[in-house]
Amino acid sequence: EMQSFFLLFNRFLTERAKGEKLDWERIAAPKPQQVRPYEVLPNVDPSILDKLAVLKLNGGLGTTMGCVGPKSVIEVRDNMTFLDLSVRQIEHLNSKYNVNVPFILMNSFNTNEDTARIIQKYQNHNINILTFEQSRYPRVDKESLLPCPRDADSEKSNWYPPGHGDIFDALTNSGLLDKLIAAGKEYIFISNVDNLGAVVDLNIMQTMIDSQAEYVMEVTDKTKADIKGGTIIDYDGKVRLLEVAQVPKDHLDEFCSTRKFKIFNTNNIWCNLKAIKRVMDEDALNLEIIVNNKVTDAGQAVIQLETAIGAAIKHFDSAIGINVPRSRFLPVKSCSDLLLIKSKLYNLEHGVLSMDKSREFGGTPVVKLGDQFKKVANFEKRFKSIPNITELDHLTVSGDVWFGKGVRLAGTCIIVANEGNKIMIPDGTSLENKLVTGNLSIIDH
Repeated sequence: EMQSFFLLFNRFLTERAKGEKLDWERIAAPKPQQVRPYEVLPNVDPSILDKLAVLKLNGGLGTTMGCVGPKSVIEVRDNMTFLDLSVRQIEHLNSKYNVNVPFILMNSFNTNEDTARIIQKYQNHNINILTFEQSRYPRVDKESLLPCPRDADSEKSNWYPPGHGDIFDALTNSGLLDKLIAAGKEYIFISNVDNLGAVVDLNIMQTMIDSQAEYVMEVTDKTKADIKGGTIIDYDGKVRLLEVAQVPKDHLDEFCSTRKFKIFNTNNIWCNLKAIKRVMDEDALNLEIIVNNKVTDAGQAVIQLETAIGAAIKHFDSAIGINVPRSRFLPVKSCSDLLLIKSKLYNLEHGVLSMDKSREFGGTPVVKLGDQFKKVANFEKRFKSIPNITELDHLTVSGDVWFGKGVRLAGTCIIVANEGNKIMIPDGTSLENKLVTGNLSIIDH
């Protein structure tokens, strides 16, 4: 791990000294053969699943949503966690097609112990669960550029998990890459544990096999909510990932618009395992460095050097993007996202969420809940039951707002309780294209 860190750190210093940037003039929109449309293939033999392993990136904590422990154990639907739903999906796949798809979790040092304890409950399930830990790198003092920890046993706060681009190093160092290849696995499907849309798709897997692509990145059409997502570009004829951090300031507007860059990376990635082994054996991996500036609890300014899995696309032969339906990208990054997932907007079957047919006009409503709803515990207190949002386009909630049971929200609803005011939406209320402000409290006698 330290060897990998030194290589990354040296590259960071060299690049900083040279001041090299992407040449904007050499960036072009991807060619049609580089990003393909999603196709439903007529005949797919499900036995290909025996060559597949599924991996979830499980390094994150639920701190942004006010939870303690791994994010994957936040309850999202019907008393089930992200992890429960993922396990259910794979279990159903194994039973339905009589295959053995192993389920792998890449944990960080923050989530490893808790996850090991939690997965014991799946022991009697029809699923083979494997875990490994991603690397642990030292934080670096921003001023002195010296590592924060003084020795290997230094406290946790001095270390960080170096982003999901570390998966290639960690898979190799753990010995799991060789084990999977030895077990006859050829492909791996990787996604974030909080993306409930990232289910195994036979059409994508077959397209990967037919096109002999060593790497497939699922992309989807950009909306106004996704302007900062990384995108596939053609750079001197090769497929590359362009992240917002790499964009020169004077080209940011161009990057964020949907005219030139119409798609973004969902971080659902399919890889050929033997190709990963080749790239690692050749020491060819050279992922763009993301410099993450942080301030520790003690007030020290530090930097974390991270990499992203999407940047590896340039190292693989015949790599392609597949433009998938938006339903394959349902991440839960906040309680606003959680409201959508918990609602009747989605039906749940075998751990898979699908949008309800009654939502005729398609697309997901835009939901913006204020700071009072930021933490899961507060979010749950403020909703007696999840509103019916099947006909909702846009919801903004700000201030001290409480929702009764059986509330219906449709069209555009804006509910703002100004400071010192409280709004209680009574049981059974129906709001359509309404702006509610001020102070409102209806009490049943």
